[in-house]
Amino acid sequence: MANHKSALKRIRQTAKKAAHNRYYHKTTRNAVRRLRSTTDASEAVELLPRVASMLDKLAKRNIIHKKKASNLKSSLAKHVAAL
Repeated sequence: MANHKSALKRIRQTAKKAAHNRYYHKTTRNAVRRLRSTTDASEAVELLPRVASMLDKLAKRNIIHKKKASNLKSSLAKHVAAL
């Protein structure tokens, strides 16, 4: 257990930040799944920019790696183009 007030505060801050990051990461993963499962081309074209934006924001905030975001966007764009 922490022995200093500053360490206790750091634990609280880290937990709060981790919960925040987990929420946005999970939301983005669900959006990616929804885009991958869609078979309607017009809906997929509408969803793609929103999902790409979400991935870029996660990468910018170091929640996911920038190359992972790039790979996901690329594979999703291929999926949408194939519909």
